[in-house]
Amino acid sequence: MLLVEDDEVIRDSAQAVLVRYGYHVSTAPDGLTGLEMFREEHPDLLLLDVMLPDLDGIGLCRRVRETSLVPILMMSARGDGLDVVSGLEAGADDYIVKPVESAVLVARIRALLRRARFPPQTPHTGEAGRPGSADAGGVLTFGDVELDPGALEVRRAGQTVDLTPTELRLLLEFAANPGLVLERRVLLRNVWEHAWDGDSRVVDLHVQRLRAKIGAEHIETVRGFGYKLRR
Repeated sequence: MLLVEDDEVIRDSAQAVLVRYGYHVSTAPDGLTGLEMFREEHPDLLLLDVMLPDLDGIGLCRRVRETSLVPILMMSARGDGLDVVSGLEAGADDYIVKPVESAVLVARIRALLRRARFPPQTPHTGEAGRPGSADAGGVLTFGDVELDPGALEVRRAGQTVDLTPTELRLLLEFAANPGLVLERRVLLRNVWEHAWDGDSRVVDLHVQRLRAKIGAEHIETVRGFGYKLRR
């Protein structure tokens, strides 16, 4: 993985912890160096601080998302607003607030890597032509969206839709429960693997990104509860 952090003490200590857990970790002290190293090394995960010199973590995240769906975990010294929302809107999969316990950091990284490496279970299929149902080839359809769980591919109006692993798991969770309201805490547990009450902004921002890619009409907000895939 690639760790981009300008604070030398935090950078070295985080690297030492992750190496102790068996990870190979490259480090960069600023955003531009991080971008160059990302293009050269193609890491399997990015761990980015928000406040970076030259190119900040938000800008770096956007640049990476132009060409890659690699899992991205943002680190912020502030967990109460702009940093969190900006990072998620830029394409980060999750965020964590500094200072963070080593065990929590490793747990978040493991969850991200699992989502990227192991495909979700295929949603339940029923009658053909209904949301969450499959044709003979196992493709799920709802409106103009086609979801192939076996190939992990999504198409809208015949055009391929590029989803991050987290967005794909979120869509599959909806497709497995068509018409049912899914609470944010349920989505946090099933998609992000948060064993504790996480920040619902993670869910809300990912739903927003998913809607932008597959069409807002497919996912309905149920105020005070959560979201559901429209039948």
